[in-house]
Amino acid sequence: MSRWNFLSSLRHRDFRLYYVGQLVSLNGTWMQTVAQSWLVYRLTDSSFMLGLVAFLAMLPVLLFGLLGGLLADRLPRRRLFLVAQALAMAQALVLATLALGGWIEVWHVMVLALLLGLVHAFEMPARHTFIAELVPREDLPNAIALNSSAFNIARFVGPTLAGWVVAGFGEGTAFAVNAVTFLAVMGAIQRMNNPPPLPDGREGGPGRLAEGLRFAWGAPVIRSALGMVGLTSLLGSSYAILMPVFAREIFAGGAGTLGLLLGSAGAGAMLAALRLAQRASGSGLDRLIGHSGVVAGVFMLLFAGARHLGLALVLLPVIGFCFTSLVASANTLIQLEVPNRLRGRVMSLFSVTFIGLTPLGNLVAGTLGHWLGAPLTVALFGGACLAGALAYLAAAPR
Repeated sequence: MSRWNFLSSLRHRDFRLYYVGQLVSLNGTWMQTVAQSWLVYRLTDSSFMLGLVAFLAMLPVLLFGLLGGLLADRLPRRRLFLVAQALAMAQALVLATLALGGWIEVWHVMVLALLLGLVHAFEMPARHTFIAELVPREDLPNAIALNSSAFNIARFVGPTLAGWVVAGFGEGTAFAVNAVTFLAVMGAIQRMNNPPPLPDGREGGPGRLAEGLRFAWGAPVIRSALGMVGLTSLLGSSYAILMPVFAREIFAGGAGTLGLLLGSAGAGAMLAALRLAQRASGSGLDRLIGHSGVVAGVFMLLFAGARHLGLALVLLPVIGFCFTSLVASANTLIQLEVPNRLRGRVMSLFSVTFIGLTPLGNLVAGTLGHWLGAPLTVALFGGACLAGALAYLAAAPR
């Protein structure tokens, strides 16, 4: 594919503004995520607390994500997205103030994580549906892939920056940097052209929520894709919550080692998103979902047995590549199948499946990591992902 097709969605000014703003902001988000994990582990020495804080951060998405999708079909998505960014910025400022002032305690982190999760419950459906308003349908797969590339470029760069910042200046500085980066995406939204009209589903009420659920359940391709995303969220991606344990106890490192581990997984994820951006259509995405799950499960098993940092840094990029390929492919496949009037509600189901199930996985991972150890926990999760992906390939509709 030519370079211009690879970047086709960037021809559109509004998407270009959105992409650059998100790229800056997401680096800050990853810095805060890594710094927060290190802070909790430094204060508690507990893998269970790592899982608990991560559980609280995503629990509101599970509880309120579908309501967020309903609002995304009723309200201007651009305005909803902008308000959510402002609230997330306020949360980062509070966290930075407490940390820099030396007043931070674990319960502060828990409450603020819960509040940020509530913001995400309404921000994620708005963001997923907002992208579809910025480009024509023929450029939508490319826009989704490039949006995923922004997330995963930040997943590669952000943790590395966080390791340096936390080691040199402390967690509070990383939180403050994150707060500042929100100005990039908020400024980009303000500079966009006149907002589009209200979504087609603006006349619907709470009873309309069931319409989106029925549509998703009645479409075998969407149902199967959501099942694989759910498996990834519940078991696959939860390995990341145990990374502070691997960094300190398995590889005898510190915050810099944690940033290196997460950054290496992010490098693979970034490559996956860029590779998907080269696809001309959605053809073959269903099989890619299954094959990615199989390879990710195998490499999680290998990572669980790794005792040398160098080997871990070889294995993690493959895991990141596969899980991103799986989730981004499912996102694209679903967006191409769903009508615009139901987009917010169906994509909120994607958000609940992708993010809402993660807290349960994080809580289980933290609990099992406490009792069984991090390596055995990751091995169990990897085996489950492998089995689930093989079942998907055997049963998924063609």
